[in-house]
Amino acid sequence: MTQHDLQAYDPSAYPPMAVTVDLVLMSVVEGQLTVLLQRRDQPPFAGVLALPGGFVGPAEGLGEAAARVLSSKAGFGGKQAWLEQLYTFGAPARDPRMRIVSVAYFALLPAGELAEAVAAGQGLVQMPLAAMEEALAFDHVGIVALAHERLKGKLDYTPLAFALLPALFTLRDLQAVHEAILGTSLNKPAFRRRMLDSGWIAPTGEREVETAFRPAELYRCVAEGGVI
Repeated sequence: MTQHDLQAYDPSAYPPMAVTVDLVLMSVVEGQLTVLLQRRDQPPFAGVLALPGGFVGPAEGLGEAAARVLSSKAGFGGKQAWLEQLYTFGAPARDPRMRIVSVAYFALLPAGELAEAVAAGQGLVQMPLAAMEEALAFDHVGIVALAHERLKGKLDYTPLAFALLPALFTLRDLQAVHEAILGTSLNKPAFRRRMLDSGWIAPTGEREVETAFRPAELYRCVAEGGVI
C-alpha cells in the first residue's frame, strides 16, 4: 500500500469486523467422546456453556491466538498441544455484537490431561457429545458437530485415534476409542485384524497389570504422526 493509498483510506467507510478463535478439545472418558466447554461469565450468552475462545489481537497470528486461548482459558499453560485448524465460521448473524468471523481449531487429548484442565480451570466442564444437556452459545453446537464429523472421517486413513491413548495400550483400549468416536459397536475380530494389518501398531511383549480382565498384551503406536 502506497502513502497515497494510506491517505485515501477511510476506516469509517468499512463496517466493524473482528476475528476470533474457538477451540474444540476432545477426549474419550469412560467410553464416551467428550468436549471441553466453559461457562461464559459475560454477555452475550452469559451463564451459557461455550467452547473456549477469544478475539485475535491486532498483531497476533491465528496460531498464536489459539495457543494463548489454550493456555489462558482452557487451562493448558506451559503444555504443548497439537491443534489442527478445522474450519472458518462466518455467518453474518452468528454473534449479536458485530460481524465476527471465527477460526475453529480442534485437538484430541488423553482423558487425564483434560481432567487436569477442568480441575484447575475456571468454569470448565467436560461434556459427552451424546448427552449435551443444554444448548451452547453462538453457533458452537455446529462447530462441535463438524469437528466430530472430521474426526470420524479421518479414522480409517490416519492414526489420530492414538492421541487419545497412553503410550502403551491394549487392542481393547484401541477398539473402545474407535467405538466412542463412531458411536457404534465394532466387530472385534475384524477390527483387530485391520489394526494389526495397518502397520500403525507393534506389540511390546508386555502385558497389562491390575486389570479386571485377563491380562492382555500391550501395544505401542509406530505410525508417523500417530502420537500427537
